Amino acid sequence: MKLFVQIPCLNEEETLPLVLATIPRDIPGVDEIEILVVDDGSTDDTVEVARRLGVRHFVHHARTMGLARSFRDGVDYALRHGADIVVNTDGDNQYPQERIGDLVMPVVLGDADIVIADRQTGTIDHFSPLKKALQKVGSEVVNFAAGTDLPDAASGFRAYSRGALLRLNVVTQFSYCMETIIQAGNKRLRIQSLPVTTNAKTRESRLFTSMWQHIAKSGQAISRSYVMYKPHAVFLTLGLVFAVGAAVPFGRYAVLLATGTPGQHLQSIVLGATSMVGVLLSFALLVLADLQRTNRVLLEDTLERLKEVQYGTTTAPAGSAAQPSARSTARSTVRPTGPVDLSAAVQ
Repeated sequence: MKLFVQIPCLNEEETLPLVLATIPRDIPGVDEIEILVVDDGSTDDTVEVARRLGVRHFVHHARTMGLARSFRDGVDYALRHGADIVVNTDGDNQYPQERIGDLVMPVVLGDADIVIADRQTGTIDHFSPLKKALQKVGSEVVNFAAGTDLPDAASGFRAYSRGALLRLNVVTQFSYCMETIIQAGNKRLRIQSLPVTTNAKTRESRLFTSMWQHIAKSGQAISRSYVMYKPHAVFLTLGLVFAVGAAVPFGRYAVLLATGTPGQHLQSIVLGATSMVGVLLSFALLVLADLQRTNRVLLEDTLERLKEVQYGTTTAPAGSAAQPSARSTARSTVRPTGPVDLSAAVQ
């Protein structure tokens, strides 16, 4: 079984040695551990530092493409080079890389498709009370959309099985964290959570300029994913709201008409008619969304099969991790290898 630890980096020359030094070199059930640095347009010596410390796997972006693109390109590279499990951490050393063995164990044993570290955000000192509350609310919203029960949906410290990665498709440009959970939940993938303690803060986040921008972009990603996977819940609710909005003014006008005092209350008719148009549009959009949902399911199934052809089929689940995979002959023969020399990282 082959594990890739991918590290998205943007100007992380100072903290990258700490990350590399704490990545375990031996995990039960894992035969090979490879480190992949995804350079998202760094302008410092991040790549040179990584090479000096023995890293052999790189994905380079000529300019900053964002976390979602870095994750997607890193996964593509790892799968092309035979990864059975992909762990995503961060170049700023906020996550405890020494817990990678615990993180991947449910995947190795076949008990989970995805394992997400729970940072226990309520205990993080540098998080303000408002940020802690928003993190909790955000996780609850994602859990509602995905049908999951995860305490920390925004955590980027995760382990994915090969099979899970073949089924997930990242389309957002901001952050993959929320989107992949909603996809995984609606595709009935097995997701587990692992409590961890984060390291001390080393820098401000480069993913967003302010907390409110993060909220806006996350909300947009969650809303789009929810509409994509649960159009009936969205458009039926809208249709019912408009139906109530039509029933009230129509009912008012009917009562006035029955009592013989309808007068010139045409505004009730206009408001009711407008609401009825909203009802018709909601149900029309529901039909279109349902048709698109059917097409999306078919396209995702086709895409998954294409990925299996490109990368090789999934490995056997629980209990057979140590057995040779049927896809072993389909893997790419171009596999940069070489141990990571961490001696220079520990200074």
